[in-house]
Amino acid sequence: MAKKVVLAYSGGLDTSVAVRWMAEEWGVDVVAVAVDVGQGGDFDVIRTRALAAGAVEVVVVDCIEQYANEYVVPALKVNALYEGRYPLVSSLSRPIIVEHMVDAARKFGADGVAHGCTGKGNDQVRFEVSTRALAPDLEVLAPVRTWGLTREDSIEYAERHNIPVNVTKASPYSIDENLWGKAIECGVLEDPWESAPEDVFTLTRPTATEPVELVIGFEAGVPVSVDGKAMGLAELVLHVGDIVGSYGWGRVDMVESRRVGIKSREVYECPGALALILAHQDLEGLTLERDVLHEKYRLEPRWAELVYDGMWHSPLKAALDAFVDETQKYVTGEVRLRCEPGRCAVAGRRSDVGLYDYGLATYDAADSFQHEDAAGFVRLWSLGVQTWANRQARP
Repeated sequence: MAKKVVLAYSGGLDTSVAVRWMAEEWGVDVVAVAVDVGQGGDFDVIRTRALAAGAVEVVVVDCIEQYANEYVVPALKVNALYEGRYPLVSSLSRPIIVEHMVDAARKFGADGVAHGCTGKGNDQVRFEVSTRALAPDLEVLAPVRTWGLTREDSIEYAERHNIPVNVTKASPYSIDENLWGKAIECGVLEDPWESAPEDVFTLTRPTATEPVELVIGFEAGVPVSVDGKAMGLAELVLHVGDIVGSYGWGRVDMVESRRVGIKSREVYECPGALALILAHQDLEGLTLERDVLHEKYRLEPRWAELVYDGMWHSPLKAALDAFVDETQKYVTGEVRLRCEPGRCAVAGRRSDVGLYDYGLATYDAADSFQHEDAAGFVRLWSLGVQTWANRQARP
């Protein structure tokens, strides 16, 4: 077994317990790596917590901008929604965390990496597949799959060893948050019939009452401005999320099909992600040629499935990325979103390179469409089915 391991450290219950447990049970030195992907929180507190749990080193990496530009951008370009609903909040962050874990392993001479994922979750797949793609020489340890502790046992373990964590038996939720949204599990949410209590939501608490419109500007598929003000992507995601979330919009409550073969009830808050995907999809309808658009529709779920399944570094994803990047060359323009209580919807769109031609689309005097050409087109288009109907369709 590895003697020194780099642990993906969130500061939460499982990873905090894992630091002490691995040191005591396996005798390994643990380097805790906390990667800031926009989850917020006090990283000085997280550093102190990791040291209190027994980590020999703690590394905090600020990579919000890298996460936005190298991970969120590809997901937005492809309108990534797993099972048509989930915008890959946790799935997107795991590959970048592994990237910095591997860097830390090289720096500190570690011969293994570790994660705090359970045996029934998706994240174990994402951490381990990415590690084996980037550093196949490193051993991967998964203490939570081994120790046999229930969530209540872990809370008691942390209390017994004076490990300061925010989870209690009264508030047992497991929360994972980053720039792209927030995932919430455990507690009452494990019953798919029970409504999610309002206290689990922080990004979509309804406070705004008067309707508002905001204009999202895109260049080559990437949002670059709001209401004419240029913004970096990370700032823009948070800004849009704050606005649409204040109308109570941006929640996903679904029963999800995990990679390991089980169904799981998941609750997400993703106001910024869902609003930007909504706007981006709409702009593509204006700027992409019909066959390109339809083929992209077909491939989008496959891309989302690959990333959900931990295949960020797979050759198929790389090939799909190349296709998507080609489609985004002219996805440039503006989309107007209208927000009102409980609702966010597209109200308008425009682009200097859009494929909408008023002269071809209108029915008024400016109509430039050659109507007489339609008769021959429709006749030839229907020729195959007409021949079939004449020869084979009748009894």
